[in-house]
Amino acid sequence: MNTKLTALSLAAALAAALGLAGCAADTGNSGAAGTHGMNHGSSSAMASTMPDPAAGHNEADVMFSQMMIPHHEQAVEMSGIILAKQDIPAEVTALATRIKDAQAPEIETMTGWLADWNAPTTIADHSGHGMSGMVDAQGIEKLKDAQGAEAARLFLEHMIGHHEGAVDMAQQEIGAGKHPEAVQLARDIVTAQEAEIAEMKQLLATT
Repeated sequence: MNTKLTALSLAAALAAALGLAGCAADTGNSGAAGTHGMNHGSSSAMASTMPDPAAGHNEADVMFSQMMIPHHEQAVEMSGIILAKQDIPAEVTALATRIKDAQAPEIETMTGWLADWNAPTTIADHSGHGMSGMVDAQGIEKLKDAQGAEAARLFLEHMIGHHEGAVDMAQQEIGAGKHPEAVQLARDIVTAQEAEIAEMKQLLATT
């Protein structure tokens, strides 16, 4: 009798032990699966927040950069022409230096954006969108040939119209652009060039 009870007790204990082990194994597997699921979800969430070079800009940003680069390049060119001349009023040469120093780095910035966006730096067919304020080849040649006060006057006249065109393009970017840095650059252009327009008009009245 005692022997039977002992055998039964051992069998029950063994069964209980096996049952507990199974539960423990199941719990471990469930925990591992749950942890994997959580990690996978976290990885997906992190991946979704990673910046995408192709995102965060639109066609207006591309067009703004493509059009403003050659626009800036002409401003830098005209500034270089006037800075190479003699007998130019100091206020005009100081202005030309500021324009050149400000716009050359902006050209590099916009070129970098276009590279990041896999967009060409040359202007695509933007029908109905002209680069307002650009000086024609004849106007550039007149500036090159002029000297002294006449050169200063031509520079100011050309650059006033040129700046007004840049302000127009920048305002279009502010209204339609998506890329935060491009929109901020457009705001900076409006602020700086509107102030320079006022300065040049004042200089023109006294030159």
